[in-house]
Amino acid sequence: MYEMNGKVALVTGGNSGMGKATALAFASNGAKVVIAARRAENGYAVAKSISEQGGDAIFIQTDVQHESSVQDLMKKIDSKFGRIDYAFNNAGVWDVETTIHEMPLEQWRLVIDVNLTGVFLCMKHELRMMIEQKNGSIVNNSSTSGLRGDASSSASYSASKHGVIGLTKTASMQNAQYGIRINAICPGWVDTPMVEHVEDLYSVGKIPGTLGRIGSSEEIAETVLWLCSEKASFITGQSLVVDGGGLAG
Repeated sequence: MYEMNGKVALVTGGNSGMGKATALAFASNGAKVVIAARRAENGYAVAKSISEQGGDAIFIQTDVQHESSVQDLMKKIDSKFGRIDYAFNNAGVWDVETTIHEMPLEQWRLVIDVNLTGVFLCMKHELRMMIEQKNGSIVNNSSTSGLRGDASSSASYSASKHGVIGLTKTASMQNAQYGIRINAICPGWVDTPMVEHVEDLYSVGKIPGTLGRIGSSEEIAETVLWLCSEKASFITGQSLVVDGGGLAG
């Protein structure tokens, strides 16, 4: 258990997959949880599940690629709780495998706008609240695709996740003076709805030298909570790989 009683945690993309698991984990450790996502039905369902288990959670419909939507989210958090202690900037979209010379500009822009600009916009407004408090912890969701190239992956997805790491490092340096820690996680293959379309998904993790499986959303959630907690109080500006050893070789 982490000491998060009375703290306020924001999880974008908190209506499914890694975001949902992290929202549930924050709540089970005593935090008040704000779930932000585009799909309202799923978001309300997660908040209801937390409330039924005795936790404190609200859902706020948000589209992170639009600053007005992010501003509205932060205003509602400020009005309801008056602070924000933890943020997991997790909202993202998967991209179909398209070569650069065949990729429509609209496809590129959508992925960059959600996966990278969305993280920027959320951090921009989260930091304004955290700077006033003189503390806070932010975790951004990148990917192992943000640490390497991949001929079979979409360039837009890889570029967006590389960008999240650069953004995380710069933001951590700019805000350390305020007692704010900012890190990124780089998950490998994780069993979430976003990757259900991948053929023979369970064979992806069966690579010699790895743990021989794909990860679970709960394992990602545990990593996020640890980075947010005081147990990681001297860690900032890092990109933590959570992939069962896939990048080790």
